[in-house]
Amino acid sequence: MSMLTRRHIAGLAGAAIFGRAAQAQPRWSPSRSIRILVGAVPGGGNDTTTRILAPKLQALLGQPIVVENRPGGAGNIAAEATINAPPDGHTLVMGTIASLVMNPIMTRLTSDMTTDLTPIGRSVEVLNVVVVPPDRPWRDLRSLIDAARARPDALAYGSSGIGSGGHLAGALLDHRAGIRTVHVPYRGGGQLISDIISGKVDYSAATAATVLPHIEAGRLRALAVPAAQRTAMLPEVPTVAEAADLPGYAIPNWYAVMGPRALPEPIIARLSEALTEALHDPGTVTSLMRHGLEPSPSTPAELLRFMREETARWTPILREAGASGN
Repeated sequence: MSMLTRRHIAGLAGAAIFGRAAQAQPRWSPSRSIRILVGAVPGGGNDTTTRILAPKLQALLGQPIVVENRPGGAGNIAAEATINAPPDGHTLVMGTIASLVMNPIMTRLTSDMTTDLTPIGRSVEVLNVVVVPPDRPWRDLRSLIDAARARPDALAYGSSGIGSGGHLAGALLDHRAGIRTVHVPYRGGGQLISDIISGKVDYSAATAATVLPHIEAGRLRALAVPAAQRTAMLPEVPTVAEAADLPGYAIPNWYAVMGPRALPEPIIARLSEALTEALHDPGTVTSLMRHGLEPSPSTPAELLRFMREETARWTPILREAGASGN
């Protein structure tokens, strides 16, 4: 992955246009600390992203940034708390593909994440890695699939929650490879990793932020990446499409900052500007990339359009895989 991608360039151009439009309105500044809610326990990719961004956002906005973990409901508890917070810019949420797109497709929520939350901007795209404990016999993904095919419902995969990138990766692998495994959802990546290492679950498509140190230390074995192409961070590890002969298999994973409903435009503009600037700060970029987190800034309008496109894209796929409750 290069430090400056097409997404970075597009984000800069979009931020410049958005910034000029925002200059016509009074500039907002926070009057006290800003809470960013994370819908998972500490230690996962979402939590790591938020804590890396927090110092730069604090410097840009001039008020303390408090990262508050609100695990539960696959991110829905944090999202609902943000929806119901005062629309004053002092409560935000680091939403995930699970809480913003997948859960609304897979379950019947009382809230509409595209209208009840206010988009601020995308933050990062997330690299996931399919890993197994070192005591498992599988040296490649095909041997894991063969084992699952020989013993339906015997192997278990863990994820950081219902609707997460890891859950989607496992569900679609079941569907595309013709296997049946058991999904074990956790309240975040931190708890998940300890159970993979100890062998309580057989495998997981977990975020690079949580697994890379353990791969390097030999505590986990990487079998594949559920992405469209190999990553420079693990160049010897094949994609799932390559490893299992499943053309077109690629799972997205991304995070985005959202605010309460009815957030005033000057507040949206200031927060979006700060988030975009933080995502282009060289030190912040280096820290994120080291954890397999690629900065992917956007304007609020681009984020809203992206969420709707993702919903339209994944609804038929999840229905076909039997993972949609709608």
